[in-house]
Amino acid sequence: MPANPFLSDVAIMYVLGVAGYSGSGKTTLLEKVIPLLCAAGIDVAVIKHTHHDVDWDQPGKDSWRHREAGARQVLLAGARRRLLVQTMPHGNDAPLAEHVAALRPCDLVLAEGFKHEPVPRLEVYDPALGHAPLCLQDPAVLALVSDAAIPTDLPRFRRDDAAGVARFILALLETRQDAHR
Repeated sequence: MPANPFLSDVAIMYVLGVAGYSGSGKTTLLEKVIPLLCAAGIDVAVIKHTHHDVDWDQPGKDSWRHREAGARQVLLAGARRRLLVQTMPHGNDAPLAEHVAALRPCDLVLAEGFKHEPVPRLEVYDPALGHAPLCLQDPAVLALVSDAAIPTDLPRFRRDDAAGVARFILALLETRQDAHR
């Protein structure tokens, strides 16, 4: 029987959380770090958690009509991009692993948000938001990105040190590769 071209060997993807409270600068940091990781040859995917309901579709368009008719998944295939919308039967409370499983294999999945998921993570911290740092009680935090003086032995990076954060992530990936050899 010929191999199914739609199925491939599932690669083990490294998932790294980027956690912090809303407004701490997670997205700003990632938009500076991602190009550096890509330039280093890393195939990056991002999963962004939001508590808001989002919808790219427009009422009356064909894809909207398919979804309204009951299709659980609608994929809009364009010339350079495709958008897949899946209706989640249990809302957006699916575990991170379920979202990761929906991705095609890549080298690194950056999971923005998901601060309560059991994955290693970087914390982006801004004391002006009035919350205590997660790293003081969360053993999954591997490094802290903050301009504040926080008492921790974790590796620390200033919020504008995208190159340092990228080097840290590349070292994590290198360590993972060495462990799998």
